[in-house]
Amino acid sequence: MPKLTLYNRDGEQLSELEVQAGLFDAPLKKGALYYTAIAQRARRRQGTAATKNRSLVRGGGAKPWPQKGTGRARHGSIRSPIWVGGAVVFGPHPRSYAYRVPKKVRRAALASALSDRVREGKLIVVDDFQIEQPKTKAVVRLLENLQVSGSALLVTAQPDVNVIKSARNLPGVKTLTAAQLNVLDILNHEYLILSREALEKVQEVFGS
Repeated sequence: MPKLTLYNRDGEQLSELEVQAGLFDAPLKKGALYYTAIAQRARRRQGTAATKNRSLVRGGGAKPWPQKGTGRARHGSIRSPIWVGGAVVFGPHPRSYAYRVPKKVRRAALASALSDRVREGKLIVVDDFQIEQPKTKAVVRLLENLQVSGSALLVTAQPDVNVIKSARNLPGVKTLTAAQLNVLDILNHEYLILSREALEKVQEVFGS
């Protein structure tokens, strides 16, 4: 079984933890990563874009001028799509862009993302975040001690208000719970930092 190094808040090595090979030593499957990430982005789209067709545009009830005798082209409504201020043909309407990727593909994608961070040396396990009160400096000091220089995803076992409030003002830093861990957020952040409890929860929820 693969092993991960366990650190404390000061960046000192404490021990090694055995982890599931299926999650942290899986082969890289680029196709699964791609389709899962695209599906996640599609689900996050609002889908509120809208245009008006002829039945929705106000006005245009009267014929703008007589059919014959004016020398101009014939028109029946000023709300025709060829008029300025008229309707839009085949325009977007509110809809959901969401679609589902098979469960096995999603699991393979998550395992690929986690394993890739392990191979790069950018998956860090911390014994405990231990933030007693919301202070941004506490997270800054933690990242410095762990020698993290770049965007980071902090993962806790359960929602931790102190960690959330301490990290939310830092650019490139995001917090999630273990159950919320997903492919897109892992790919969008250079480092993945989990508490020991979060690591156990991830293996419990997503492991075999």
